[in-house]
Amino acid sequence: MAELRPLAPDLSKESRELAMALRRLFLGLEVSVRRYAVRRVRDAGTFSRYLSGTRVPPWEVVMDLFTDLAEHLGVAATPDAIELVRTLHRAAVATAGSPRHAVEVLERQLADADRVSRRQAVRGDVLGEALLDRQHRIADLEVRLRQLEAEWSVERERADRLAAAAPEASDLLRERDELRGEVGRLSEELAATRLQRDRAEERCGLLERQLEAVEGVAATTAGPAAAVGPAGPAPGVEGLPTLTPPYAGPLPEDRTLPKVLVVDDQPDNLLAMTAVLSTLDQELVAVSSGREALKALLDHDDFAVIILDVQMPLMDGYETAAHIKRRSRNSNVPIIFLTAMGADPEHSARGYAAGAVDYIGKPFDPWVLRAKVAVFTGIYLERRAAARVRH
Repeated sequence: MAELRPLAPDLSKESRELAMALRRLFLGLEVSVRRYAVRRVRDAGTFSRYLSGTRVPPWEVVMDLFTDLAEHLGVAATPDAIELVRTLHRAAVATAGSPRHAVEVLERQLADADRVSRRQAVRGDVLGEALLDRQHRIADLEVRLRQLEAEWSVERERADRLAAAAPEASDLLRERDELRGEVGRLSEELAATRLQRDRAEERCGLLERQLEAVEGVAATTAGPAAAVGPAGPAPGVEGLPTLTPPYAGPLPEDRTLPKVLVVDDQPDNLLAMTAVLSTLDQELVAVSSGREALKALLDHDDFAVIILDVQMPLMDGYETAAHIKRRSRNSNVPIIFLTAMGADPEHSARGYAAGAVDYIGKPFDPWVLRAKVAVFTGIYLERRAAARVRH
């Protein structure tokens, strides 16, 4: 690092004290004058004269020294140290006899003033345009307000009379609106509650008919032949009692048996359900996919009930049920979901949302399955008989 030039011999006391303070700050940077001047994009000779005291630097040069020294040492200068150097700088400026320094100070001040002037001129132009625009808008609004005031003068008088006669009118109106909102909310909740109640009542009626069907057969059946395992009888096993649908009327004159559509992608499941339902007075149509179920609904006449597996490839039971319900011809056919996922509330809720009337988990109880199918085939026969009577 190059040594600093010595202090000028004819310096005033104030200039010497400032130069010594600046030299102490600069020496803490541990860098040469030329290198620091390049770093700060300054003239090296001019900066050397600052340090030798022959010229008083601008205050921003002093602040740059404080900033660079703080970055180099990792410790910021104290306010007292900065104020001390500021006092020395003011004294040196006041006693400096260099015309060049005065010119530099005045040129810097002139540049600052010019920069402020140009910036404020531009800002003044922008503000002037904005002010003119606002004045035009205010004038337009005043015209519109005068028109509205002329039109609303009668309404204001009526409002004033109402407010004078009943000061609490606004409170009453607000309370009325709040009550109307509450009535609307409660009405929606009541409608939803009634809908759930109606669905629950309908399901209770179906379950009561299913219980009657099972109890009626159980009362007339005795012995080991009535005992059946929870997974249903194996194919070819005899002894499952016939479960008569709870339908008291005769079969229609055409003697057409009600059709039951059974849908399951597993052949063993289809065989087991066919064996369980084969003793009922009905015609079974068994298919192994959702697409085949939709085709069967096109190929056959009306079905009394559909037993639909949920977990099937390509088109599951929920999707199949949605397609069935979208067809006006089949939209009223009851659907019983049969699945190995269990009849927990989450799955059953999804099944009912898809349009099912019932939900049975696997392994199924053959008595339960037969009872449910018997009830829906009985309802189907009742409706068909009533339709023939009407015609």
